[in-house]
Amino acid sequence: MRLVSAIFSVCILLFALALFLIVHPQSPLPPQWNPIKPLSVTDPITPLTSWKLRQALGDDSLCRAALGTGAVFEDLPDFEQCEQCHIKPQVRLTSVGTAKVTPLNTRCQTALRMAMWQQHEIAPMAQDILNQAVREILHLSSYNCREMRTANGPTGRMSTHATADAVDIRGFVMADGQRILLQEHWQDSGNQGRFLRAVRDGACDWFRLTLGPDYNALHADHFHLQHRGWGLCR
Repeated sequence: MRLVSAIFSVCILLFALALFLIVHPQSPLPPQWNPIKPLSVTDPITPLTSWKLRQALGDDSLCRAALGTGAVFEDLPDFEQCEQCHIKPQVRLTSVGTAKVTPLNTRCQTALRMAMWQQHEIAPMAQDILNQAVREILHLSSYNCREMRTANGPTGRMSTHATADAVDIRGFVMADGQRILLQEHWQDSGNQGRFLRAVRDGACDWFRLTLGPDYNALHADHFHLQHRGWGLCR
């Protein structure tokens, strides 16, 4: 009986300690390890990061709050061209991390995935491989009210661009002004090609579907990155 009582007391103390670490304002627990702290783009990656990201992607207000920790954007009213073509919730993205973006109207969820990709893949890869920062991310579009295109022609199904659940990235401008473009440098054996292939691999960790030049000729000049998808990384 005494052993059961002692175990129960220890469990109560451990529970109280865990509660203190999670909810107390002066908790020494870093926010990236605290399950009740919302996602911050700039927090180091932990086993909780993917869970926090899912929470942010599933709630429009949480998405905007998380995006504000790692990007510059304007919150816009929802846009609806027709039942199949819309941007909800809509933001106009102008930078992710320290990298500029030509103003891009897209879904908050797509923008948040871009911010995580820039913070945790593009920026460190640029320093490791090219020894400099990315000044600008070059894109083709996010929203486009059209059907999905394949190598065999139209499919009759709407593209994820029709709801801004995808973004097409064509290259990067580096701090020294050099432009690294998929169409020109994907096959390079040097650092430019190595950088592009590294950030493609990194995109697979943050987007649900990643397609590039290795997928087919339609993607020879850009990465197609989707918020929604089935896990393909090519």
